[in-house]
Amino acid sequence: MKAGAIIVAAGSGKRMGRPKQFLPLRGRPVVEWTLDTFLAVPNVEEVVLVLTPDNIAEHGERLKSDRVRVVAGGETRMESLKNGLAALSDAVDIVAVHDGARPLVTPEVIRACLEEAEESGAAVPAVPVKDTLKKVTNKQMWVSGTPERSSFWLAQTPQTYRRELLEEALVKFPKEKAATDESQLVERAGHKVKIVPSTYENIKITTPEDLAIAGAFMDRRLGTTPGESRAGFGFDIHRLVEGRELWLAGVKLEHKKGLLGHSDGDVVLHSACDAILGACGLGEIGQMFPPEDPSIKGIASKEIVRKVLAKVKAKGARLLHLDVSLVAEEPKLKPHYPELSDSLGKLFNLPEGRVSLKAKSHEGLGEIGRGEAIACYAVATVCLP
Repeated sequence: MKAGAIIVAAGSGKRMGRPKQFLPLRGRPVVEWTLDTFLAVPNVEEVVLVLTPDNIAEHGERLKSDRVRVVAGGETRMESLKNGLAALSDAVDIVAVHDGARPLVTPEVIRACLEEAEESGAAVPAVPVKDTLKKVTNKQMWVSGTPERSSFWLAQTPQTYRRELLEEALVKFPKEKAATDESQLVERAGHKVKIVPSTYENIKITTPEDLAIAGAFMDRRLGTTPGESRAGFGFDIHRLVEGRELWLAGVKLEHKKGLLGHSDGDVVLHSACDAILGACGLGEIGQMFPPEDPSIKGIASKEIVRKVLAKVKAKGARLLHLDVSLVAEEPKLKPHYPELSDSLGKLFNLPEGRVSLKAKSHEGLGEIGRGEAIACYAVATVCLP
């Protein structure tokens, strides 16, 4: 059966003061950790990410892909769920519904829920209650009972269903707003729900304390220590010549000259890649792409970025911040700042605020000052295992 996932991340984050799904967690927005985990499960062939219209405008283009569709949420969780369900293709038989603010779910839990839902119809990941429960039924806060905790489990997500069961529940209770999860509706529709044992790490980030706990769990998972980071420095310079396209930060600019090189000559991407490799102790791009290799002549620097990031990922490192400074007399680059910065962030998978780009002139001095070359300096910060 074909499986799809709906990641519900359209909350306003009233308790946190801002959308919790985009709070930074070890260098990346919370929801990106969530999304990456689902994409790491090949069984999940489609993912629908449900965001607010504002977050779609700011992040949607960066987060969508061949497997990820981004749609707007509704006023309530159930409305957002309906919008997400409508965006899945008709071929999807099994639907996993997950909170965008649960970034520590594991591929193993996702797969277990998919398998159980295929067999039983409905599956909810959960963990046994650890603490003693007290029942309070009055405003004076007097205890009215102590339930036996062995029969209680804490529900998590992804709550996973055969599609027809979920659709039936949503049709039967179209105006339901109080439900905190969809399994309540599936149960009320007369279907049994099976518990899938999960992990205590699969927490939902709701309060500032949750974010601190999630950070500690993430450090343990990645084998890193909070604040453990290294910086790398990169530099590149290329001649400006006629008859070449001008590529900077992965953007083609209209200009009478372009940068000469074995590749497309993008000094921004070259210096940035060298800075990242240097921070990780992985050498420099000249070793990965030697100029004397004819097979890579004319290679797009975006491809160099892709391969550098693959090496960084293989080492278990994460890029935290990138700062680049262009030095050029021509063309004038200030009008292109937004486009260049946006491209740089997308290519290196960095959110706004973690990438910086600016340009300086060379005051008419030397080959750069005469408009014969462009140089770029870069500093990268990475977190290493």
